[in-house]
Amino acid sequence: MDYQKIKASLNLHAVLRNLSTLVACDEKAREIIKNWDLSLGFKIFNGPSLFLVFKDGACRAGEGAMEKPDIRLFFLSASHFNAMMEGRAVPIILKGFSHLHFLRRRFPKLTDRLAHFLKPQAFHFEDAEFRRINTQLNLSVAMRAVCELATQDAMGRCNASAIPEGTLAIQVLPKGPVVGLSKKGDALEVADVKPEEASAILRFRDVDVACDLVNGRCDAFAALTRGDIAMRGRIPMIEAVNLMMDRIPHYLN
Repeated sequence: MDYQKIKASLNLHAVLRNLSTLVACDEKAREIIKNWDLSLGFKIFNGPSLFLVFKDGACRAGEGAMEKPDIRLFFLSASHFNAMMEGRAVPIILKGFSHLHFLRRRFPKLTDRLAHFLKPQAFHFEDAEFRRINTQLNLSVAMRAVCELATQDAMGRCNASAIPEGTLAIQVLPKGPVVGLSKKGDALEVADVKPEEASAILRFRDVDVACDLVNGRCDAFAALTRGDIAMRGRIPMIEAVNLMMDRIPHYLN
């Protein structure tokens, strides 16, 4: 699979899908969508699909085509979708012309809020609440990106094959967040994993440590030697996932 197609899969299933995570952890995002009651479907020609459902102040995301979304957006190619994500193109509206105001004025407020956390400026890290949300979103994006790379990227497939069956929990102490992966057979997927039951655990001492690491603001080896990071259980699982995470910036930057 070529670069643009892999990038589109990550943009769709690792980035855009995490609007649901944003709404769950950010009060301002919940305020933006509080009166929304509609669904959106995204479809890339000869490529993946995603749907978003906004209702009762929450956002639900799912892979695949939704049968009857209120708005259906179509993209001629992976490159077309990637250009839309970068603000250089617009989708083709197949359904939902009555919602043009929503698409032009309201929905961008939510996607801009996501970009605020995923593409921060240095001064943003001075705010503790920003660091918390940024960390949760980055970890969630990373785990979903790893799952996409496991099937679509040559290096990702190689590293995924080295992951033993079981579960991995990435935990930020003392109160989370916790994100998890499950490997069964050849399938790697995001899963709710309890750290005490996981096959392998990667723990960060606190949100500040996790935030600095996921944003490349400190050295992982130095953090490990200081005890800011701890690893338990099946270490090869953690090492393989880390290698796959290192591959993400090749497609998302």
